[in-house]
Amino acid sequence: MFAPNSKHRSQVTSARRGKGNTPNTTDQEQKTTPTERHAAMTWAQRLKRVFNIDIETCSKCGGAVKVIACIEDPVVIEKILSHLNLNTPAVPAPLPNSRAPPQTALFN
Repeated sequence: MFAPNSKHRSQVTSARRGKGNTPNTTDQEQKTTPTERHAAMTWAQRLKRVFNIDIETCSKCGGAVKVIACIEDPVVIEKILSHLNLNTPAVPAPLPNSRAPPQTALFN
């Protein structure tokens, strides 16, 4: 709605970010360094924020779960899945219905 440098942006964004916002700093925030305040979220935090998937909490007992490994190499993932006989062929996602062509009679 408003450009990033608009002085009214802080009034319309959910995070209250923008030029017109005066930050309310607490004692705890003043003790942290700028690097600590602007640290990127971990992928686990992003999963929780975006998809509401909390992988740091056990779904059975509610206890804390510690991530001990993150396998990202496709070759290693393929080996693990084939060893467990879980390597199912990828099914392509169905394409959405195409829209109707524009009505040319309206523009003539």
